[in-house]
Amino acid sequence: MSLSASADNLAADNQSTGGGDGGNMCLELALEGERLCKAGDCRAGVAFFQAAIQAGTDDLRILSAIYSQLGNAYFYLGDYNKAMQYHKHDLTLARTMGDKLGEAKSSGNLGNTLKVMGKFDEAMICCKRHLEISRELNDKLSEGRALYNLGNVYHAKGKHIGRVGQQDPGEFPEDVRACLQQAVTYYEENLQLMRELNDTAAQGRACGNLGNTYYLLGNFQQAIRYHQERLKIAREFGDKAAERRANSNLGNSHIFLGEFETAADHYKRTLVLAQELGDRAVEAQACYSLGNTYTLLRDYPTAIEYHLRHLIIAQQLMDRVGEGRACWSLGNAHSAMGNHEKALYFAMKHLEISKELGDPMGQATAQVNVSDLRKALGMPGDELSPESQQLMNTFCQPSPAPTLRRYRVRRQSMELLDLIKLTPDAKTRHSAVNEPPSSSESPKMEHCDDEDSFFELLSRFQSERMDDQRCSLTVPTGDNRLPIRPSSVQVVPSGDNKENKNPSVPVPVHNNGELADDLLDMIAGMQSKRMDEQRVELPHLPGLCPPGAGGEAGAPDEGFLELLVRCQGARLEDQRSTPPLPATGTGSTVPDEDFFSLIMRLQSGRMEDQRATVPPRRNK
Repeated sequence: MSLSASADNLAADNQSTGGGDGGNMCLELALEGERLCKAGDCRAGVAFFQAAIQAGTDDLRILSAIYSQLGNAYFYLGDYNKAMQYHKHDLTLARTMGDKLGEAKSSGNLGNTLKVMGKFDEAMICCKRHLEISRELNDKLSEGRALYNLGNVYHAKGKHIGRVGQQDPGEFPEDVRACLQQAVTYYEENLQLMRELNDTAAQGRACGNLGNTYYLLGNFQQAIRYHQERLKIAREFGDKAAERRANSNLGNSHIFLGEFETAADHYKRTLVLAQELGDRAVEAQACYSLGNTYTLLRDYPTAIEYHLRHLIIAQQLMDRVGEGRACWSLGNAHSAMGNHEKALYFAMKHLEISKELGDPMGQATAQVNVSDLRKALGMPGDELSPESQQLMNTFCQPSPAPTLRRYRVRRQSMELLDLIKLTPDAKTRHSAVNEPPSSSESPKMEHCDDEDSFFELLSRFQSERMDDQRCSLTVPTGDNRLPIRPSSVQVVPSGDNKENKNPSVPVPVHNNGELADDLLDMIAGMQSKRMDEQRVELPHLPGLCPPGAGGEAGAPDEGFLELLVRCQGARLEDQRSTPPLPATGTGSTVPDEDFFSLIMRLQSGRMEDQRATVPPRRNK
């Protein structure tokens, strides 16, 4: 529920109840926070939301909306732990109120947050709960969002596992392929549903994700098909950012199919759109891709031109990794053209940057290139360091040759790069492999009576609970014993009933029902404690005030007032009026005496109005 809807509900409640000052203050602060977040100032919005929580409210709908908005604000600020905390609070309130739609939304928000934190399995549970409730409510829009989120979770999990080995598209192990295939299933369901709802924009997003997933699976034809559909929809909406991503992804797919000319055309369109959007980083990436493409086409002068443009932008953006890649590519292109002097210069720059970044693989590659180029120029070749030699031997296994294999730089689409920036690496999960026990160590199964074992097990586990629920009908001795009428009790001699071990203990007789009330009171007394232990208490939630709390107990404390002043300080400054500037060329300011003269002039009229006229003297 949005805060505006909560405001309408609260206004209606106040008209019927005539109260709710604390709720009004909480809602007003929250509405201001919502306005600031929509304006893009999430940090200021968070401050107002926190002030709203400090004010407190007993309306669970308002508090749920605040939790949801606060969780989203922290998500955009990159504080995922706090985002997760408030989305969990929102989920708790939704379940408490029995709000199924609210539970679905909060589950989806929590799943997205957990995905970014790298907790993929927990994210799947939340997103599947979102999907289950949406289908139960027959809410197609919510179902579409749930399917899209589930595809994103499986896609991110597959990419996270696959990054460990840095395999090329289509060469991932089976567990990675299973995650990516599951992502395809959810994306295709989402696409089908969006087509039924005629939501073209959502169809474009689904096509882009399907193209990226098929690209990772190595199905480049399918990837091209979906990216072309994504490109068409982006042009229809005039979305240049989406058009740029689609062209870049199409170039990547055509590269793996060996269609270099077509790939170059898409990369050139990417470069033009990046320049129109003013995105220097993407412009450098397009130049890098074009340089590599023209290297594959053996058009080395054009490749050098684009790599130099990439190098210049990387230096301007102080991207040392990109600068090192540009130097490595320039060294290779000049070496292919026979310009060994220039190739040696860029190889040495690559070596310098690799040492600075602590990149052992790049350092070993650069040292090999420097050694080969020095020999080609007739210069004494530098001996490789022991660390580089060890790296070479490691990377070249199982090949016995001492030369280091040229490693190919993998391209990543613009969307994939953005996803990597948004998704922090999760901690590595260590899974222990349990070996099956040997036949000699396996325990022997003993034959036993199944029925006897079942009742023995049931008796052992349930006996304590059964004893707790027994109600003793014996009358306790002492001053606190229950009053019992003589006509309702019989004393049975020990010889007449062997079950009664104590002949002096009275045995109740229920033929007249006079002990029914006492028996019920006794049962209630014994069972009340167990009933209290089974009660479910609402967990402590920040900002939740008990209904009807007022007076001094509901007054805001000093911490809240300080937070309120801090939040409102910026608004007070905005409302201040700037005093007029003194006239230029006067060289002096107005003296203080003129200030008092001004007051006297302005107040003199009012003073005359307040004078009392003395009545005229009467003649005697």
